[in-house]
Amino acid sequence: MPTPGTTSSGLTPLVVELGLTTIAIVLAFCFPELGARLFSGLERFFSRLAAKRALSVFVCGVTPCLIRILLLPLHPIPKPWIQDDFSFLLAADTFAAGHLTNPTPPLWTHFESFHITLVPTYMSMYFPAQGMIMAAGKILAGHPWFGVLASCGLMCAGICWALQGWLPSGWALLGGLLAGLRLALFSYWIETYTGGAVAAFGGALVLGALPRIQRHFRALDFFWMALGMAILANSRPYEGLLVSAAAAGLIAWSFWRRSHPAPVIVLRRLLPAAALLISTLVFMGYYDYRLYGNVFTLPYTINRETYSVAPHFLWQSPRPVPAYRHLAMRNYYAGQSPQAEPNWFFRERSSIKGFARVALLKLTGAEIFYVNFAMAPLLFALPWVLRDKRIRPAVIMALVFAAGLAVETWFIPHYAAPAVALLYLILLQCARHLRQWGGPGLMLVRAVPVLCVALVIIRVTGHLSLPDDARSTQSWYGSGPIGLERARIASQLEQQPGRQLAVVRYVPDHLYPEWVYNGPDIEGSRVIWAREMDAADNRELLTHFKDRTAWLVEPDVNPPRVSRYPSPEQ
Repeated sequence: MPTPGTTSSGLTPLVVELGLTTIAIVLAFCFPELGARLFSGLERFFSRLAAKRALSVFVCGVTPCLIRILLLPLHPIPKPWIQDDFSFLLAADTFAAGHLTNPTPPLWTHFESFHITLVPTYMSMYFPAQGMIMAAGKILAGHPWFGVLASCGLMCAGICWALQGWLPSGWALLGGLLAGLRLALFSYWIETYTGGAVAAFGGALVLGALPRIQRHFRALDFFWMALGMAILANSRPYEGLLVSAAAAGLIAWSFWRRSHPAPVIVLRRLLPAAALLISTLVFMGYYDYRLYGNVFTLPYTINRETYSVAPHFLWQSPRPVPAYRHLAMRNYYAGQSPQAEPNWFFRERSSIKGFARVALLKLTGAEIFYVNFAMAPLLFALPWVLRDKRIRPAVIMALVFAAGLAVETWFIPHYAAPAVALLYLILLQCARHLRQWGGPGLMLVRAVPVLCVALVIIRVTGHLSLPDDARSTQSWYGSGPIGLERARIASQLEQQPGRQLAVVRYVPDHLYPEWVYNGPDIEGSRVIWAREMDAADNRELLTHFKDRTAWLVEPDVNPPRVSRYPSPEQ
């Protein structure tokens, strides 16, 4: 079904970006002095702003948030759609209510769903950072999405601050603004509740603290790095560990190879950072204890052991297929569809050729999301940057990170979020090399931000064909409106008098999206979503919720259908 803003021509933002980038490259080589006076004036203006480093960080953080708020009449607060959205919303609602988790509800097998745990307690399976900032958005601004928005602003501010530690301030300002244009306006990081910006902010703190520590060994810089590590540990722990361990190794190398304060002074300066990291570990242990009854049982663990067949890393062996209570969950975790989890795993593990092919797909997906066509001209200078001693530590960190991602079974762009600031550092250093070439190189550098601004304007005002997948890897433009059918039916049920029970019936080959998700207090909710099971289980469900009006919801009918649920006697 076409979404608002589509045209029959099928013109996509990806095609528009490719066309405009091609034009920019041609102009750069044919007319390298085009607009030189205008660009010089703009560069002087931004140079004066960049000289005020704190103000630059503030501008980078606030600008995308203000723009996105102004766009709300055209691009309203998104509806949840993918499994991760509902899982993080459960965490946000739980934290906003002042709890770390929720008791297992009665008849919990009817409420089983993806990426949540119901036993021993009922909660999101994910680490808590994303849910916490969304909870702050709900408490302070009335909706969890404002926490997502704030995380995108923090990411852009953090990238600018990080780049100030490595590059001249003007280039750092450019990097923070480009991140806002490319990631904080339309990508799935802002158009869903799945996240990415929180981990990117944590990674930026680690990257920005590294050169400052190497130069000064100040307590404040150690503290910022520790804060970044704490955020990464509670958002993307594995990928965050890759960044954190590489940064810690580089600091240790600097400590022994360069002049530094006496060890006792360094240890004293480490105390605030150590206190923060110890407090983080204590909190994580307590959080795990409250959710799972064991300080060493991490998020993900019980959910993956209960439902998953494919392991997270390629060197691990597949798990035995569990006894699933719901066919839709079996389809997702152990089905024959190419999108089912095990098929991704076996395709990568089957041969060296298969591993290389899927590794290339991962790299392509990352390039499309983070760089795409508009920023790709900067990569012309990548061979020179890789030999550049000034950012060699960052290149080492990037290589370590890439190797760590290669052994993961799956890849979605936000898995690489902890290294976003690293990527922008390398891209901006490429831009510096290109600018030194003069002529076409200078014009290409100037064209990149112009392209990004133009593409945003086209995305806002243009009639383009947008994908209907919230996790589209197509970078800056995200997707069309999604999650609308479930939201429409949920709104209809909310408006019914009394309390409602929505019993969801899928077709046998249903894979996603998933509709059975609830808030923290299931029994106290105005509308409860439950899975249809066998006749005996359904009778038990209807008997338990006999004070509610029961509805049959069929998401796979086009359009999705709602009707009164037949009584057990029928």
